[in-house]
Amino acid sequence: MSISLSRAQMEARRVRYGELRPCTTAFVDTRTPGSDRKENFTIIGPGVAENPDQFVHITIPHGFNIGGARQPPRCVNSQHSHETAEVFVVHSGIWRFKTGVDGTDGHVDLGPGDVISIPTHAFRGFENIGDDVGFLFAVLGGDDPGRVTWAPYVFEAATRYGLVLLQDGRLIDTTRQSVPAGAVPMRPPTAAELAAFDRYDSAAIARCTVRASEFRPAGGLSDVEGFAECPIVGVANDAERSPAAPLAWAHGFQVRALAVRPGAKSPAHARREEEVLFVQQGRLTVEWADGSLTLDVGDTFSAPKGLVRVLRNESASEARLYVVRGGDHPAAAQVVSDLRASG
Repeated sequence: MSISLSRAQMEARRVRYGELRPCTTAFVDTRTPGSDRKENFTIIGPGVAENPDQFVHITIPHGFNIGGARQPPRCVNSQHSHETAEVFVVHSGIWRFKTGVDGTDGHVDLGPGDVISIPTHAFRGFENIGDDVGFLFAVLGGDDPGRVTWAPYVFEAATRYGLVLLQDGRLIDTTRQSVPAGAVPMRPPTAAELAAFDRYDSAAIARCTVRASEFRPAGGLSDVEGFAECPIVGVANDAERSPAAPLAWAHGFQVRALAVRPGAKSPAHARREEEVLFVQQGRLTVEWADGSLTLDVGDTFSAPKGLVRVLRNESASEARLYVVRGGDHPAAAQVVSDLRASG
């Protein structure tokens, strides 16, 4: 069954890069020198922020979360672990991803367009090692991605700068308020608990990455003239004629790179899952029965289930995007005769 959305409803699903609303106090390390200049974004929520002031741009459940991190040179995101899959696309900057509870087990350096999927139950952190402000586009698995587990040194530093993380996930700024009566501070992981986390040296974490130069078209929209869709994250998916991606373990979502040449136009189609588009380079137009929207560099757009749309590159240069589709086995696009047809 097709759906109909007004322009206002579609606008609510487009998040402009220039309109992203950051939170600079999202996590327990936000006052620690070296980490105190980072900006965190929850684009499609609820994310894992520990501060209730974190703004969520799109609250509609997708089965995965979309976020972002923007950091100036030498700014560090402290070592931590997640309960669900975490994938980063480097939008800008040069980034070093470090593994291990103290960040000393291994590392890999990535640049614009590169992708890393960091396994669950493993400590990771990242630093902008470039000369300019950098931005990471992030995907976290599940509607509820759970809580962050921080390395012990993070708690020690936070206490020195007046921040206390509670067991219920709330972050308390003791320079402004007291810890609520009866509240229990979260304790750092014990040595025994730390020993149970998986560890990755530099060679192992490098195998969790895909360089932009390694993308290869297969399945999806690759059969459409002017389109090249490249699997990056996800298991083999016969419905879309897509082989296993380079990062082939199950994530609960799939990530593809999509290149669209100037003048290229997709057939009218709909999908059974929400589909999120993130523009890495160039410009893309999304058309539906009642209008069109243009996506520019850094913009994020969530196409709802069942919406019949056409993707078109009306510019003079190639558009490059990243596509996130829900589930390990998303259905094939439902191609229809025109934008008014049922999807």
